[in-house]
Amino acid sequence: MATFELYRRSTIGMCLTETLDEMVQSGTLSPELAIQVLVQFDKSMTEALESQVKTKVSIKGHLHTYRFCDNVWTFILQDAMFKSDDRQENLNFVKKAAMATSKSLSFQLVEGMELQITVTGLPNGSSVRAEFHLKNCNRTWILHWGCIYQGNNNWHVPSEHSSKQGALQTPFVKSGNDYVVILELRDPRVRAVEFVLKDGNRNRWLKQHTGNFRVEIPWNELHAYHLIPKNLIESRAYNIWDRKGRPQNTAREQQIDYDIAVRELQAELARGMSLEDLQANSTVPVEKEVTLQQHQTMNLHPPSYRRRHDVQKWLQKYSEPITNNGSVKSSALADLLKRYVGQENVVSQKSFHIRNYEILVLQKNVKGDCRLLVATNMAGPTFLHWGVAKSSAGEWLTPPLDVLPEKSKLVHGACQTHFTDMSSREHSYQIVDINFKRSGFIGIQFVIWSGGYWINNNGANFAVNLKSSDSTISVKSDVDGKYILKWLLDEISEREKEAERSLMHRFNIATELTERCKDEGEGGCIGIMVWMKFMATRHLTWNKNYNVKPREISEALERFTNLMEKIYVQQPYKREIVRLIMALVGRGGQGDVGQRIRDEILVVQRNNHCKSGMMEEWHQKLHNNSSADDVIICEALLNYVRSDFRIDAYWQTLKANGLTKERLKSYDRPIVSEPRFSSDAKEGLIRDLTMYLKTLKAVHSGADLESAIDTFLSPSKGQHVFAANGLSPKLQDLLNLVKRLVREENAEHLIEKLVDARIELHPALRAPRTRAKDLLFLDISLESSFKTAIEKRLLSLNFSNPPEIIFVICVMLENLCLSTFNNEELIFCTKDWYRVSETYRAHDVQWALQTKAVLDRLQLVLADRCQHYFRLIQPSANYLGQSLRVDKHGIDVFTEEVIRAGPGAVLSTLVNRFDPFLRKIANLGCWQVISSADAHGFVVCVNELITVQNKVYSKPTVIIASRVTGEEEIPDGVVAVLTPCMIDVLSHVSIRARNSKICFATCFDQNVLRSLKSKEGRTISIHTKSNGLVISDGNNSDVSVRHIFISSVPRGVISKGKKFCGNYVISSKEFTDEKVGSKSCNIKFLRERVPSWIKIPTSVALPFGTFEIALSDDSNKDVARKIFALKDSLNRGDMTKLKAIQEAVLQMTAPTALRNELIHKLRSERMSFHGDESGWNRSWMAIKKVWASKWNERAYVSCRKAKVDHDAVCMAVLVQEVICADYAFVIHTKNPVSGDPSEIYTEIVKGLGETLVGAYPGRAMSFITKKTNLKTPTVISYPSKRIGLYSKPSIIFRSDSNNEDLEGYAGAGLYDSVIMDEAEEVVVDYSREQLVVDKAFQVRLFSAIAEAGNVIETLYGCPQDIEGVAKGGHIYVVQARPQL
Repeated sequence: MATFELYRRSTIGMCLTETLDEMVQSGTLSPELAIQVLVQFDKSMTEALESQVKTKVSIKGHLHTYRFCDNVWTFILQDAMFKSDDRQENLNFVKKAAMATSKSLSFQLVEGMELQITVTGLPNGSSVRAEFHLKNCNRTWILHWGCIYQGNNNWHVPSEHSSKQGALQTPFVKSGNDYVVILELRDPRVRAVEFVLKDGNRNRWLKQHTGNFRVEIPWNELHAYHLIPKNLIESRAYNIWDRKGRPQNTAREQQIDYDIAVRELQAELARGMSLEDLQANSTVPVEKEVTLQQHQTMNLHPPSYRRRHDVQKWLQKYSEPITNNGSVKSSALADLLKRYVGQENVVSQKSFHIRNYEILVLQKNVKGDCRLLVATNMAGPTFLHWGVAKSSAGEWLTPPLDVLPEKSKLVHGACQTHFTDMSSREHSYQIVDINFKRSGFIGIQFVIWSGGYWINNNGANFAVNLKSSDSTISVKSDVDGKYILKWLLDEISEREKEAERSLMHRFNIATELTERCKDEGEGGCIGIMVWMKFMATRHLTWNKNYNVKPREISEALERFTNLMEKIYVQQPYKREIVRLIMALVGRGGQGDVGQRIRDEILVVQRNNHCKSGMMEEWHQKLHNNSSADDVIICEALLNYVRSDFRIDAYWQTLKANGLTKERLKSYDRPIVSEPRFSSDAKEGLIRDLTMYLKTLKAVHSGADLESAIDTFLSPSKGQHVFAANGLSPKLQDLLNLVKRLVREENAEHLIEKLVDARIELHPALRAPRTRAKDLLFLDISLESSFKTAIEKRLLSLNFSNPPEIIFVICVMLENLCLSTFNNEELIFCTKDWYRVSETYRAHDVQWALQTKAVLDRLQLVLADRCQHYFRLIQPSANYLGQSLRVDKHGIDVFTEEVIRAGPGAVLSTLVNRFDPFLRKIANLGCWQVISSADAHGFVVCVNELITVQNKVYSKPTVIIASRVTGEEEIPDGVVAVLTPCMIDVLSHVSIRARNSKICFATCFDQNVLRSLKSKEGRTISIHTKSNGLVISDGNNSDVSVRHIFISSVPRGVISKGKKFCGNYVISSKEFTDEKVGSKSCNIKFLRERVPSWIKIPTSVALPFGTFEIALSDDSNKDVARKIFALKDSLNRGDMTKLKAIQEAVLQMTAPTALRNELIHKLRSERMSFHGDESGWNRSWMAIKKVWASKWNERAYVSCRKAKVDHDAVCMAVLVQEVICADYAFVIHTKNPVSGDPSEIYTEIVKGLGETLVGAYPGRAMSFITKKTNLKTPTVISYPSKRIGLYSKPSIIFRSDSNNEDLEGYAGAGLYDSVIMDEAEEVVVDYSREQLVVDKAFQVRLFSAIAEAGNVIETLYGCPQDIEGVAKGGHIYVVQARPQL
C-alpha cells in the first residue's frame, strides 16, 4: 500500500514532528526510532482515511494549470463541480494539491555524509523518478550505476540509452547544500537500481559493506491505480464475496469488498506478480454476479474444473552444503591451519566470526586419538578458557591433567591455555593444540581472552561437538553415499531408559541431542525423526514411574519445536525432515499454556458434577503425565456424550486411534473405569469438553487444523504474523472458510480451498521472517486435512466424467508440489497437467495418449520419491529400531508408513484407477507388446531381471519381473518376459527379445499382473493378438514342444580376429572393413552417397589392433601382465574378474605416438578438440573406457551364450564430433513391433541419444510413417522421459567392434560410447515443448526424419537401424546398420 508524507503538515502531524524533535535533542529518542515513528504515522493516517472516512467528494472540472514542485503536484481546475452524497456546489477556480506516490530510504556514509534517496511514481503511469541527495558533502562524487531486470542480476544500461549489459557514471551536481543526481526510468522491466559511489578526487569507491547499494523500484506499488483493469478488480471482489460464503450484501458492503480487492491486487503487484499472472489466475466469471440478489444463499458453486497457477514460483531446490565427509568451504585461516597440520584424518571443521576475528576449530582423529586444534587471527597475548563435556553438551567440566597442552593451568573449574604464535611475514595467526587421546569427551566449551577483553559467541560460550573415532566410521546405507549418524543413534539407545520416564525427559533429551547434531548434515535430523516416530507410534514407553506437571511437558516441547523452527529457517536443505518431525509432535508452550491442562479439567468436573470414577482417574493422569493420548480420550468422551451416552461410541473412538483398554490400564495413573454422566449434563459437558479439547490440542496436537488456524489467527499474534510475512488478507478469509467447510464435511469444496490456503501461505514459508513455527504447523495441518478430505472425495468420484478426475488430480498435484522439496520435476508435471487439462476433448485418442504420458512420468517421479525416502530413512530406522528392540514388523514398514502418510500415496492410487479409462480412450488395452511371439512356460517371479540374466533355466520359463531397465540380457531358457515397467521399443533388451523370438510385453493393469504372479510355479500359455496378449493356463505338452524347439536353435557364431594396420589413427577416407567395424564403414558409405540435406558428422577412428599395440608398449608392461592373469581366471569361470580387468585397462598409459597422431588428426579434420593437457587426459580416459567395455558383464555373457570367441573380439574406436542436438532419434525402417515393412518406426527424445539407447526411465516419443505418405506421421506415444542430456561442443568415442553385425548375432549396443566431456542432465519440461505442443513443427520434423530413413534404406536395399540427431531444423545421421 502506498503511504504519503502529506499529512505531516496537518496540525496533529506538526505537533508530532515537534515532539519528536525535542525528544531527539534531549537524547530521549534516537533519530532512527523517530523516523520509524513518522513512517508509521504516515501509514496509519493513510489507512485511517481509506477505511474510516464516511463521506466522499468527487471533483469535476477543466484543468487550467498544473505543476510539480518539492514532490507535490498542484492542479488548478476551472469551472469545478464538487459533488457529495447529498449536494453539489460549483466554483470558478479550485486549487488541488496531491502527493506523488513515493518511497524513501537513506544510507549513512563515511565522514558524516548521508545519502537520501526518493523514488517517485509519476502520474503518467509510465515513468519513475529516483532522486539521490548527498548531504554533508564538500566535494564532487560520481554515481556509478546500472539497472537490474527481473530474473537477471547483471547490471544493464537503461533501455533509453542501450539494451546492453554495462553501467553508467553520473556526477552529482551541487544544489543548495546538497549534491543531487536525478534519474528518470521509463522501462517497467527495471526492478532495482544498483550503484556504488566514486570519489572523483581521491579515486576511491564506497560500497555498502561488501556489496553494492541497491534501491528497489516498485513499479506496481508506485503506479497501482494506473495498472489494474476494472474487470480484474471486479473479479477479485467476486472472489472475496465467494470466500465469505456469499452473504446478502448491501451496496456499502459491496464497496468494501471492492476496496479490499484493490488493496489485495496492489499488494500482489508489489510482490512482483505481473498483470498477466493475475489475469491468468482470475477464473471466476464476473458479469453481473457482483451485484447480489435477495435469493442468493451461503451455498458455494461447484468447482469450475479449471485451475492454473504459476507453479514455477513454488520451486524449492535445496542441497546440503556439507559434503559426506564433513568438509566445508575453507577460509584463508583454514587453509593455513591445514597446511600446518596436514589435511589427512580431518573429521570436522567449525568456524566462528566475531567482529573482525575468525576462530577456527579443527578436529583430527589420528590412530584412535582425538586431536583438537583451535586457531584464531587475533594478535597479541591470547589465551583459551575452556572446559569439557562428558555426558551432555551443556556440561562444563574441568579437563583432566593428562590432556592439558603446554602453557596451561587450571583455574576455578576450567583450564586456561595460552595460544602459540604462528605468525610469519605473510600471515598471522595463533593456535592451541589439545590431544584428548581416547578420553571419550563429547564436546568442548570455551571463551577467549585477548587484548584485555573476554570474547564469547554473542553472549554464549563457543561450543564444539567432538566426534569419537568410532563415530567417524559411519554406517553407510546401500546407495547414494548417504550415511546414518551412528554416534547419535547409539546415544539415543543408551538414553532411552531415561527418556521413557516422561515426555518431559524425552523432549529435553531430544533438544539436547538435536543441538549437538544440527551441524552433522541430514543424518542428525533423520535420526531424531526416526526416534520421534517410534515414540508417536507407541513403540516406546511414554511414561514410567515419574510424575511431571503438564506445564513442564509443554515447556520441554516448546523448547524442542523452537529448535526445529531455528533449523528450518537456517538450514533449508533439512526442511523436508523438519516437516516430518513437526508432524509427529505437539506445539508446546510457555507460561500457563500447559498449566491450563491441570486447571481446566477441574472446571469440567466441577461444572458437570463428575468428580469420581473415570473422570477422576483421567484427572489424576492429566495432573501427573499428560500426553497426546489425552486428546483422543477427550474426543472419545465428546462422541460418547453427543451420541446420547452410548458407550460403544466411546470405545470406537479410542480403538480407531489406537487406544485399547490395556493401554489405558498401563498408565502410571491407570484409567480402568468407563465414563458415566448424568443425562441432564449433556449440554454442559459438550460445551466444557469442547473448550478443554482446544486446550489439549494447543499443547499436544501441532498438526490439528482448528488449533493451528486459531493460533495463527489469534488476535495477539495474527496481525503481526500477517504484516511481518507479507501475507495476503485473502489467506484469513480462506482459513475461516476452511473451518466452516470442515464443520460441514463438504469435501468437494474443501480440497480446493485447503490448497488455495496453502498457496497463499507458501511465499511466507519459503522465507519466513517471523513465527516460522506457526506458519509451519499451519501448513502441516492444512496438508493433513487435505489428505483426509481427498480420501473421502475419492469414494464419490465419477470416473465416467474425466473433467472431474482431471480437476481432482490437478488439485492433488498442486498440493504435492507445495509439500515437496527439490520439486522441480513435480512442477513440470503440474504444468504439463494444466496443458492436457485445457485441451481435453471427449473420446480424443491423441489427448488420451498425451495425458497418459504425463501420468506415466508422474508415476516414475512418485516411485523415485519412494526410493529416495527408503535410501534416506530406512537405514537409520533399521539401526535404531534394532537397538531399541522395536518389533521387526514395525521396523520393516517404517518408511512405508512415512510414505503412506504423505501426499503422494493417495495421488498414486487415483492415477492407477484412472489409467484403465485413459487406455480405453487411447485404444491401448492393458498390454504393450514389444516383442511379439507365442509362448508356453512355467511362471517365475523376480524382483529385478538383471539379478537372473546369467541364469540358465532348464525348463521353458515365463519371467514376471517387477523391474526391467532395458539394459539386461534375457536368460537362457526364458520364453517370455512380462513387466509393469515402461521400456523403449528400441532398448537393448527389446531388440534381444525380438531377435530371439521371445515374447516381451509391458502390463499396465496391476490386477492382471497380480493374477499372473499368483500362478508362480504353474504353466501358462501366451498368445499374441492385435490388441495385446491372451493368457491362459497351460499344460505340460505345450511346454515340452516349446522346450525342444528352443534347444534346437543353432548357436556358435565365430568372430574373425583383426590385425593392426600400422597407424594409431585413420581418417574416414581410409576406413575399410579390415581396419574398422561396420559403424565406421557405414559412415564412410553414407558420406559419399546421401543427399546434402542429410548431414554426416566428421569422423576419424582408432583402428583394430590399437588397443593390443598400446597394451604391448613398454609403459604398460605391468598392466599387460595383470590383465593376462585376470583373463586366465576369467576363462576358468571367475566372473568377478571382469570388473578387475576393466579397472586394469583404465590404468594404461598412452604411447606418445598415439597421442601425437590423434591430436594431429583431430586438428587436421577441424574437429572440436582442445589439445591442452586437460583435454587430452579426458580424451584418453574416454578411449580406455570404450576399450574396457569389451569386458562389461552384459557383453561377456552375451558372447558366451552365442558361443562367440570373446578373445577374438577386436575393438576399433570411432571418433566423431558431438552434435549439440535439440533432439536425438532412432529409426527402424521396418516396423519392429508389427513387422510391417511399409511402415517406418521412430523414437525421439530431447537432447542427446543416450537417454534413448541407455537405461533411462520413461518412454520416448514415438511415431510411425507410411513410406507411401511420408508427410503424414502418426504419433503413437508421447514422451515421459524424465531428463535430457546436453553437451557442449565435444568429441564422442564410439565402440566399433568386429562382432557388431554378424549373421545370427548382433553385438551392437553391447559396448560403450563415451563423450569426452560429461553431458549435463537437465530435467525436461514438456509443457511448452515445441515437439509436443506445436503440431506444424512436429509434422515438419517427423516427416524429415522419416524421409532420411527412407533414403538410407533405399541406398542399402534393406531395412536399416539408424541413429541420428536434429539441430536447428537440420538432420544429422551418426550411424546406420542393417535392422535385425
